[in-house]
Amino acid sequence: MTSIEDIYQKFGFASEAAQLLETEVGNILFHSGAVKMNLFEIQDPASAKILYENVNRKTLGQLLKSVKNSNISVDHLEELLSKALVERNRLTHSFYRQHNFRKNSEEGRKIMLDDLEYIHDVLLKAFKAVLLLSGIDLDKERVTQSPTEHVPL
Repeated sequence: MTSIEDIYQKFGFASEAAQLLETEVGNILFHSGAVKMNLFEIQDPASAKILYENVNRKTLGQLLKSVKNSNISVDHLEELLSKALVERNRLTHSFYRQHNFRKNSEEGRKIMLDDLEYIHDVLLKAFKAVLLLSGIDLDKERVTQSPTEHVPL
């Protein structure tokens, strides 16, 4: 039986995946900007702050557009990232309105949960794909490492 709590929980998981994706795209843009500005060699806190604020104020859509306009190659991810943006926007702006009174029945809640599973899957795939650009593979097993150990890139 699908409860309303199941719906709210899955909505939270999907929202987390959306925020992780947004954060990682921002991290990539920040890193790219820092390299371009030579901030790893010449420490310039004022320029770093401006770069951070410029990246931090952007929405996911704006971040994705900035990545496409940068020297970062994401052509192979364009379809996945576009789909993720559509699903993130649907989740954030219209999910409950779209499903309206479905939460009031078992059958409706099942439809909602299935939709949230789909949205979460799309967002998580996009997040993992963007992480691969930074050399991080979440699907790779790390049997020998403890959770508190630093994982070198």
